[in-house]
Amino acid sequence: MSLVASVGRATIRQVEYVGLLAIQFWHGLRLSLRVNPFAGRRLRWKRALEQMAEIGVRSLPVLCVVSGATGMIMALQSGAELRKFGAMDAIINLVGTSMTRELGPLIAAIVVIGRSGSAISAEVATMVVTEEVDALRAMALDPLDFVLVPKYLAMLVTMPCVTVMGVFSGILAGGVFAHFTLDITLLMYLQRTVEILLMRDILSGLVKALVFGSIIVHVGCLEGFLVTGGPEGVGRSTTSAVVKSIFLVILADLLCTAFFYFFWR
Repeated sequence: MSLVASVGRATIRQVEYVGLLAIQFWHGLRLSLRVNPFAGRRLRWKRALEQMAEIGVRSLPVLCVVSGATGMIMALQSGAELRKFGAMDAIINLVGTSMTRELGPLIAAIVVIGRSGSAISAEVATMVVTEEVDALRAMALDPLDFVLVPKYLAMLVTMPCVTVMGVFSGILAGGVFAHFTLDITLLMYLQRTVEILLMRDILSGLVKALVFGSIIVHVGCLEGFLVTGGPEGVGRSTTSAVVKSIFLVILADLLCTAFFYFFWR
């Protein structure tokens, strides 16, 4: 096979994958809008609440540690350079805006991918291998309604919440550094951070959290539905879900940042 043919086939496969992802997103969004607690869908909401605890609550310890370490590293590295120019006060601006706009949502997404995105793919792939999904189709039931929708609703609710906690952990860790280097209290540091943050900084971070959460759950479910083979296929689908989720999240972060920079300033 020539190089041109190999590149062409790989490109077609990736375009087909994006198309499947877009179709699943639209179908899952349409099903999610129909779900409400007054339409006899209590079992579905119970499952969604279980997923919220799994995705959000159990991810908080790791997320807070990682975000806090990132905020401290940022403060240390920027402080070493800003000290040369006598602009140590700029650490507050740098840590606050960077964690709110970029690093907070991105770190939260990567932690959720590693902890929950892989679990979603493995769970769905196992259901496909054990023919549970085929059983749902045999009963004229939509697998997306039972498998995807609870996870999607849980991700949309919990992803902004864990992002806020990650941002707060990073800012708080930067405040510890500022307390020992700038000789200011933690309360003064937090007040200064609130003053410099704009509403568009907060909203941009929350929008990114929703976008990242949608990518994580849809990629995880799609990789599970496309699994082939036995247990080895489950492992391959889980690995593929993590790799593709990280790639698409970073690409979406770039597109969102470019959009906010050019159209929302």
